Amino acid sequence: MISTSDVEQAATRIGGRVRRTPVFTDDGVWFKLEQLQHTGSFKARGAFNRIIAAGELSAAGVVTASGGNAGLAVAYAAREFGVAARVYVPVNAPAVKVAKLRELGAAAELVGEKYADAYDAAVKDAADRGALFCHAYDQPEICAGQGTAGLELLEQTGGLDTILVAVGGGGLLAGIAAAVEGRARVVGVEPRTAPTLNAALAAGEPVPVEVSGVAADSLGASRLGDIAFAVATRTGAGSVLVDDAAIVEARAALWDRYRLALEPGGATAFAALLSGAYRPAPGERVAVLLCGANTDPATLTSPTAAPPAARTPR
Repeated sequence: MISTSDVEQAATRIGGRVRRTPVFTDDGVWFKLEQLQHTGSFKARGAFNRIIAAGELSAAGVVTASGGNAGLAVAYAAREFGVAARVYVPVNAPAVKVAKLRELGAAAELVGEKYADAYDAAVKDAADRGALFCHAYDQPEICAGQGTAGLELLEQTGGLDTILVAVGGGGLLAGIAAAVEGRARVVGVEPRTAPTLNAALAAGEPVPVEVSGVAADSLGASRLGDIAFAVATRTGAGSVLVDDAAIVEARAALWDRYRLALEPGGATAFAALLSGAYRPAPGERVAVLLCGANTDPATLTSPTAAPPAARTPR
């Protein structure tokens, strides 16, 4: 469980280490460009907070399991502190992410076809060698670090009613919901093919789900984290599901309208608005957190060739 104060402490701890990513507004909706964070996703926030909070590390350094983005963040933070990093990823992790891990100096270990396989191997390795284990989404320091983006967003917009965030394991949702508790509501958006939050809320506890679809490389956790479930239920976070086709369309629209290159998972929150899965009430102040840019640019499409809409950068 984490609270607003935990997120505030994380913001102080990682100040100067992460970017204060910009926002812009278009057609009454705010967009937070967290894909411009170090390593191309919000994950750097949690990685820095986890490593700094741990204090002195052993020579074994840090270990994590990740479909890509969490591993990139941990590798980057470890490099900044001059410590070793070992990252376990499924064998089907995108090649662009694996290559980047190695470019950052991390040892990339490909194990199994699912995140759970890589996770088990990473936990064992960390225990065997005495390394610091950095969970991709279910540790207090990780979640609190991710939530610092929410504090920024409230400051940058002057206040919101609703924040739409993509959900995989739920670390981002947990952090943002804790950060803005009592000031805004968070709605989790996830692929219909990987409904961890939706299934957990329906069951009254986190439960395993089958995972597939276009965003599985970044939103492919097979179970919602315990911290995310606790924070979601405490804060009344909502849940909406979107089809893969809506995610693909949202990704293309972000490129067409704003020339923003997002991976499918990074565009998932916007898919809720574009598809009508989430319909804001009149006058509702809504923000979308765009969260990941680690994608192959060759896969971007521009079917409508719409010109970029007017926007106000912050």
